[in-house]
Amino acid sequence: MPGESLPPGDECGSAMGALTGAVSTADLLTARAKIAATVQDCLPSMVTAATEAIWSQVPAYAANPDPQLRIDVAAHIEAIFQIFLAGLAQEHPGTRSEFTFTREQASRRLSQGISLADFLQASRIGQITLWQRVLDAAQGDQAAREAALLLVERIMVLIELGSTVAGEAYVEAQQYQLAERDRLRRDLIEDLLASRTTFAGQKRFILCAAGLGPETRLLVASATPTGDSPAQPVLAAAVAAIAGTGRGGSGLAALRQNEIVGVVPLAHGNPADAVTGLRQVCAKQAEARLAIGVSTVHTGLHEVPEAYAEAQVARDALGARDGVLALPMLSAFDYLVLREAQTAQRLIRPEVRRFVTEDVAAGGALISTLVEYAASDLNAKVAAQRLHLHVNTAYYRLERIAERTGYDLRRLADVVELLIAIRLLRGGSR
Repeated sequence: MPGESLPPGDECGSAMGALTGAVSTADLLTARAKIAATVQDCLPSMVTAATEAIWSQVPAYAANPDPQLRIDVAAHIEAIFQIFLAGLAQEHPGTRSEFTFTREQASRRLSQGISLADFLQASRIGQITLWQRVLDAAQGDQAAREAALLLVERIMVLIELGSTVAGEAYVEAQQYQLAERDRLRRDLIEDLLASRTTFAGQKRFILCAAGLGPETRLLVASATPTGDSPAQPVLAAAVAAIAGTGRGGSGLAALRQNEIVGVVPLAHGNPADAVTGLRQVCAKQAEARLAIGVSTVHTGLHEVPEAYAEAQVARDALGARDGVLALPMLSAFDYLVLREAQTAQRLIRPEVRRFVTEDVAAGGALISTLVEYAASDLNAKVAAQRLHLHVNTAYYRLERIAERTGYDLRRLADVVELLIAIRLLRGGSR
């Protein structure tokens, strides 16, 4: 009745009922056919308009240097519009199977350097262009306007289905690309360890991106978990972190079974920054609990196998401890006792072994005095000052060491042999 308000939620239904009631079904079908014919006739100009809109609204497309991109985009837009027109003729809104072209285009966008967000935005711009042309075709005709309103759902389904297929295809292509890059990096590491140093194609591109060339100064790192094997995402994060420890985030790393091998370029031949970066990796990737051994500085890809062998020695010297042991930060003496060779251990006299074991258990005061005595060029007075001891206490401790080991601490050879024994029995340079 006049003056009465409609119940909540009935306004939209009543309005649509009034519209469809004002025009016969036959008129609606005729109007829809006219819209389809108009869209078909304007298809080339619509494709051009949509392409121009994408280039003006999505900066990533305008800035992309690939000349094939614009051709691919226009072809993709036309294919989507044809799906809509086919749906009008066959009375269906479109199916996933009709979007095979979109899957191919998603893979191309990835290779062309277009992000997923930009790809989906471009798809929406194309579909909005289609909707705008449908509205233009419906101007000045009651039946055409009603037919256009009834096409809203069809276009929305097209947009939703197209976006879903595009997103899924892009993610699948991205995962495949990442897996392929991981495989190439792993193969490249294997090549370098096998002394193969001549590369072409993608492997050469990866090397250049990693800052590695035939004469690059470099370090090699070998890392393994010291506890239970961490989850794959944790290891993957550690691989990526080690690969980025070179200058400017450069470097190459790959997972070989349960070991991460990294090749780190040195911009100025100074390994300190790279070693610091690896120590930060060890701290930040605490969940992985990595023992990382680092080689000395080498020059050229042909030296990677030798550097890798050094890195393994340093890593093994850490034993069950996590952390970083970098050979460039050690002296030659430190390196000589890294391996903890069983033969060298068996050459240690029983009284020396007993002395080291007992003193470590008692706190290590005598060993600390001996180490400082050696560092002070066998000068007991200087050692006492550095240890904040009375000089008589230092002399007393040195005499006790001589009595218990049978070595003459005035002889350099005896002092050196004692130091080597202590290093070996206490776990190398640790």
